[in-house]
Amino acid sequence: MRLFIAIDLSEEMKKSLVGCKHNLKKQGVEGNYVPAQNLHMTLAFIGEYDDPAKVKSVIDRVPLTPFRLSLSESGNFGNILWAGVKGNQKLKTYVKELREALAAEGIPFEKDKFVPHITLIRKTSAKRTYQVHMPKADMMVKKASLMKSEQRNGKVVYKVL
Repeated sequence: MRLFIAIDLSEEMKKSLVGCKHNLKKQGVEGNYVPAQNLHMTLAFIGEYDDPAKVKSVIDRVPLTPFRLSLSESGNFGNILWAGVKGNQKLKTYVKELREALAAEGIPFEKDKFVPHITLIRKTSAKRTYQVHMPKADMMVKKASLMKSEQRNGKVVYKVL
């Protein structure tokens, strides 16, 4: 099964980001918009792995000090448009400790540099310049979730395990 560890966003945060995506659509921005229910922030992408209980035990062992997550600027990785979050030392420390614990248990994960972001649109394209109006939104983060990605009726569905 395809697994990743993420912060599941609050309904208020999702609503703010949906408003941002509607604004982009009005400006003619095209691409694969991430559905509201799939908005999240990935902390560690594991990929195909068949022992979710082992991953959950790592998540349970690594302490997460609650912190405030606030949206900031937007950015992109190639044609992926994302919402960024304000610099946050508690988040960076948690991700570092979480990834170290995954490595210590021999659980594979993508080891690319952690850039805190929430993917909004994949395969973004626009015929003219557009403005990303990032809403002011924040939420308290109290836990990380193990999530499973699966295909259902031709759509990607994320489920908290």
